[in-house]
Amino acid sequence: MKIVYSEDHNMHDGLLASRGDSWAPSSECPARANNVASTLRDQSFGEFVVPESFADEKILRIHTPDYVDFLKNIWTQWEQSDETGGNARPDTFVGNGMRYADTECVIGKLGRYSFDATSPFVAGSWQAIRTSANVALTGAELVKGNDRMAFAACRPPGHHATQNYCGGYCYLNNNALAAQSFLDGGARRVAILDVDYHHGNGTQSIFYSRNDVLTISLHADPSVEYPFFLGYADEPGEGIGHGFNVNYPLPFGTDWGSYKVALEDALLQLRGFTPDVLVVALGLDTFAGDPTTYFDIQTDEFRDMGEAIASLDIPTLVVLEGGYSVEWIGQNTLNFLTGIEGG
Repeated sequence: MKIVYSEDHNMHDGLLASRGDSWAPSSECPARANNVASTLRDQSFGEFVVPESFADEKILRIHTPDYVDFLKNIWTQWEQSDETGGNARPDTFVGNGMRYADTECVIGKLGRYSFDATSPFVAGSWQAIRTSANVALTGAELVKGNDRMAFAACRPPGHHATQNYCGGYCYLNNNALAAQSFLDGGARRVAILDVDYHHGNGTQSIFYSRNDVLTISLHADPSVEYPFFLGYADEPGEGIGHGFNVNYPLPFGTDWGSYKVALEDALLQLRGFTPDVLVVALGLDTFAGDPTTYFDIQTDEFRDMGEAIASLDIPTLVVLEGGYSVEWIGQNTLNFLTGIEGG
């Protein structure tokens, strides 16, 4: 299996998150991807390749031009403003009854293109964001070619990013970009299976009115877990996309035994769709030791998860999403990839 990876993700560093009345280092940190890369290398798993560079036209197949311009330029605008601090983040958001105005204020711009305050910007953010998209797109190119399977070690992650909003640590939707690239390359149908602990609200919203991409997500029940406002079972898609979005909201305490039941049903849905290619949004934050989780998946069970998905026997691109146990994310990734490659 080829592993697409770039050190550029380290430029997206020094991120801060609110912890009560103080600030602390964000859980979305460079050590996550570095641990994945070092574990795979230490175990001599796969062949590492550097990502290709793709034109913005690839990004604009999913994201709006104004949003991409925002991502490119917001740090420079922050530095040129009167604002201070090492993280650029919003404090005001567009709410019901408010105008989606083309504000010139940097804080206003941050609020216009963010749905929460968890995705700040630092000096190297755009380079890391853009390279992360290139990592996913390179993985898609490999699977379009002679590779039946590839792993895109993306950071920052992407599944919360919508066409024109960042949030949940995500800026460009790497899974959606890869899926669209497969379609543009001749695939008739693409499926995205999201196994992250948190619902991929961005991926769902991007494809919600389409029938060429089946989106399936297994995640913590949004009535009690982030992102709260999407990911419920009664969201089947709309228009021609009706029936092409499937959510499996699962309760706190979900272990492999109950998770496997939902996964098996999801695999039945995937077989019925007969996709030409599968994109797996691999979140490792279902791991029992993850600081963000209320699930109880053990490290060895990620191999079982990979083996189950491998039973589909179709070309597959695995894209790294969440997973915030820095100590265990590498081993959990290795276990999953071992299972899906040899299943």
